[in-house]
Parts: sequence; C-alpha cells; structure tokens
Amino acid sequence: MNKWIAILATSLWVCGVSAQSEWPQKPITLVVPLSPGGSTDITARLIAQKLKAQLGQNVVVDNKPGAGGNTGAQYVVNAPSDGYTLLMATSTLATNMSLFKNLTFSLQKDLAPVSQIALIPNVLMVNPDIPAKDLNEFIKLAQQKELFYGSAGNGTSQHLSGALFNSMINGKMTHVPYKGGAPANADLLAGQIQLVFSPLVEVLPYIDSGKLRPLGVTTKTRSARIPNVPAIDEVLPGYEVVLWNGILAPAKTPEPIINKLAAAIKKVVNDPEVQKTFAEQGSKGVGSTPAEFRDLIAVEIPKWGRLVQISGAKVE
Repeated sequence: MNKWIAILATSLWVCGVSAQSEWPQKPITLVVPLSPGGSTDITARLIAQKLKAQLGQNVVVDNKPGAGGNTGAQYVVNAPSDGYTLLMATSTLATNMSLFKNLTFSLQKDLAPVSQIALIPNVLMVNPDIPAKDLNEFIKLAQQKELFYGSAGNGTSQHLSGALFNSMINGKMTHVPYKGGAPANADLLAGQIQLVFSPLVEVLPYIDSGKLRPLGVTTKTRSARIPNVPAIDEVLPGYEVVLWNGILAPAKTPEPIINKLAAAIKKVVNDPEVQKTFAEQGSKGVGSTPAEFRDLIAVEIPKWGRLVQISGAKVE
C-alpha cells in the first residue's frame, strides 16, 4: 500500500511540475482595478498586447474599478493561484493599506509580486493666469495667499503630493477633491482652481499646447519628456513622490510561473517600441525581478502611510 501511495504522490508531483513548466495553456486575464481610458489602463493594454508574443497566449484586460482599486485587487486575491488571473497594481494600493481601515486583504500577504513595470512622475500644474512663472515664485505666492489644488479624490497621489508640498512650505493651499483626474483638470483649465499635481502622462497635451504651465515634477530628477521643468527637490530639498505600476499574482502562485512571467515582462519592457511609448508619456520602464518588486512594496507601504498621515486623508 505504501508503495502505491508513494507512486501516486510522485505522479501528482510530476503532473504539477509539468503543468507549471507548460504554463500558459490558455488565455490570461490581467485585471485593471481602475476605469478604462486612464494611464494605468493604457499601459496594461500595451503590456498585454506585447506579452502575447512572449507567452503564446492572449492576455485579456478586464477592468474592475471601485473602492480606489480595492475591488479589482480583492478579485485577484480570491482567484486561483495558477497564473491565469493577474493584477495590474499601482502605488495607490500601497496607499490604501493606510487609507482604508477595514481592508479584507493585505498587499504583502495575499498577493505575490511579479514585476514592476514603470515609474511615473506627478507634475505641479498651474493655470496660466497664476502670476508665478517658476517654482520659487509659486512657493512665495502659496505662502501668502490661499490657493486651491484639485485631485482625483481623497488619498490619491495628487492629494498626497499637494499635502506634502503644502506642509513643507508652510503654505495656504486648500485641497479640493474631485471624482477623478479629468474633472479636476477641467476646472484647472477653467480657472476654478489654481493647481493640480497630476500624473505627467495625463497632462502632456495641456503642456504641449501651452494651456497649462508645469512648474515642477515630483521625482528626485527631472523628466526627460519635459527636461526644462525642474524637479521640486531642486528648490525644496527632500520632496519626492513617485508613482509606480506593476503586475501581481494571487499569493501561492507557483514560483516557476512567477519567474517565467517576470522574465517575459522584462523582455516586453525592454522592447524598443514600449520604451519609446513610455518615454513619450514621461514614464520610465523598469522590468524588475519579483524580489526587487517585493522590496519596493515593503518600502512603499510605510512611505505612503506617512503621506496619508500628513494629509489627514480619510475615506468614509
């Protein structure tokens, strides 16, 4: 009897290893926890298209917005750990670990890092009617006069970028939350608010057309897409807010699948066409290993938690 049990166990193990080595054998679903048309969705569709050639299977993007990305993340947490359901995560999920008090999942325990895809700067944008022509002039203005800054909502990167900036200059800026970045940008164009810290990719048309004025990027270094715009850190040392996105899988997804997927993503990110697209968007491709992405998330959760505390952001 023990002999047959051993044979059965060995057979099952061999079948499991074979299934992992032959993965993928059917289409893969890449869940985007945000609405279609945004920068995360656009990046996800680009990566999905390119992954098809690397993996030999279709990668289908499935938008599941809600609760600041938590709805889509929870869906992937609950999915089988077989590599066929993945999450297009953003730095928002690291923020949510502090912003939401009753989360039913953990970014670190319930999801397995696969690969970071890109870094994305926010950029401080002002209406052209603002008299300040550069960052130094704007800081003086924000210290003397109440200015209203818009965001895509409480606790978003736009909100936290503005709150950190305001706290560091001891300014008089007041937060105005919107239901998304588009309406905030629309009111900025109309002069209803004075500034927005927006993801660069979302406001490049306004920069290129001169309809809005960029004063500084939130990354430590300048963006190659708008090299004449300084990093805020150049004027305000220590200021930094960096957005990121990357792919996660359900926890306990077999390591061989994780590694195969990470290697495929790295090839995709290094594709000249993808690099060109990222450069045009003002983003920077990464293509990290699972371990590197895990280390980043471990640093990002407390960092964003500190910004939530500074901002006083609350989600009802």
